[in-house]
Amino acid sequence: MLPAQYQLPAAMTLLLGGIVACFFGHRLFRIVLAISGFILGGLFASSFFGVSDTGPMIVAWIVGGLCGAGILIAAYFLGVALIGAALGAVVAHLVFAAGDRDPHFLAVVFLAMTGAAAAMYLQRYFIIVGTGFGGAWTMIVGAMAMLGDRAAQAAALANNVWVVYPLDPAPGQRWIPVAWLALGAIGTGVQLGITGGERGRVGRRRKK
Repeated sequence: MLPAQYQLPAAMTLLLGGIVACFFGHRLFRIVLAISGFILGGLFASSFFGVSDTGPMIVAWIVGGLCGAGILIAAYFLGVALIGAALGAVVAHLVFAAGDRDPHFLAVVFLAMTGAAAAMYLQRYFIIVGTGFGGAWTMIVGAMAMLGDRAAQAAALANNVWVVYPLDPAPGQRWIPVAWLALGAIGTGVQLGITGGERGRVGRRRKK
């Protein structure tokens, strides 16, 4: 977690990281991994200190962030598998949410493992879809934190690494899931058609 005075920089980091992931995730995948690893590593390391320990907390965040970034960059295939696992977990939550129920632990684990396995065979498209929708959600959380939404601020300043991507950053505001789906679809489309490069395209250009 971070002291309250760092709320705005944390929100801006999430917003900018989300933009990079959403629209350039495939082309800049290693950079996206570095950003994600830095955030996750920093959150994990800084969570061992209290709010009053500002100095040690900042040092822990930097050291933990650099370690996290290095691990995900070095473990490229791990990053791909994590994207697939995350997508599988999201699918589990959405399916159970449609029935107003919490997802069963085994269902989440099964779909996460299925997603990770599928991601290894369809790396390009899982990277594009995963970064498109993951980046879109990060953009929304960061933007709402900058605008003062309390739940999103809690995500930006999370004292728990698992709430960086809250499933409901603005309770009662039904436009959030719609905006996420629309923005994620736009980001995915931009990557497939423009920024993803030839490898990221659905169909390759014909040679003249």
